[in-house]
Amino acid sequence: MITLRTTGRIPGSSEVEPVSVASAREALVQVQAGDADYACVPIESSLEGPVVPTLDTLAVGAPLQIFAETVLPVSFTIAVRPGTAAGDVKTVAGFPIAAAQVREWLATNLPDAELVAANSNAAAAEDVKAERADAGVCTEWAAQRLGLHALASGVVDEAHAHTRFVLVGRPGPPPAATGADRTSVVLGLGNVPGALAAAMNEFAIRDIDLTRIESRPTRTGLGTYRFFLDCVGHIDDIAVGEALKGLHRRCEDVRYLGSWPRGTTAPTGANPPVLDEASGWLAETREGRLR
Repeated sequence: MITLRTTGRIPGSSEVEPVSVASAREALVQVQAGDADYACVPIESSLEGPVVPTLDTLAVGAPLQIFAETVLPVSFTIAVRPGTAAGDVKTVAGFPIAAAQVREWLATNLPDAELVAANSNAAAAEDVKAERADAGVCTEWAAQRLGLHALASGVVDEAHAHTRFVLVGRPGPPPAATGADRTSVVLGLGNVPGALAAAMNEFAIRDIDLTRIESRPTRTGLGTYRFFLDCVGHIDDIAVGEALKGLHRRCEDVRYLGSWPRGTTAPTGANPPVLDEASGWLAETREGRLR
């Protein structure tokens, strides 16, 4: 399973004993219940966008917090039971996001095979082992662990596909600011004109770059949504802290998902402005010391 193999690449995870579970949702629920300390789960794919089970679970239930991330190149193994040839494959198990990243390969090489959904890459391999599917889209490690053979290796439709993984635990002090950080929140907004624009304006007026915005239904009725926002910066940055205070005033609900070092050195927007000078000017002005 990609997530289990990725755990060791997450900063701060060297003391963690990895345990495999069937899905990202199950991993997060175990943390919420106190049955695990952390979960390493995928949150974003460069090809397919957000990992929906991860977002939906982060937004509800006991609060969770992201402490670290890593971004990794992704490719897949098409795993089969020993002795299975391409012509024998009638069904292929795949986690939807993984399957979407090998869609063209499957259409070219296994055009008659039916794709069946699996809860994760590990679950796809398990489905093959249990003969619930003839082939599975999984990792090389998952295939080897179960004694499966590779019908094909290094499979991905786009050569530069990447997935972002996050280390999630129960709430606590965030990692110290590094100057290259990401902050994430989930917003519940009232159904009034301009509510989303007003929330985003809390970042815009402070020159804070938003790097991601997603909406997901609340599942309480048609037309009701939660909004996931990522920005450049850390909760300890004055500008980011002020923006979060503004969101708390404006929004029906704000769930803070954490501030942590970005997992890539690639540029992802400008850092928030340093407001120390502006704060000093305001303090002096309040004291009557005009410049």
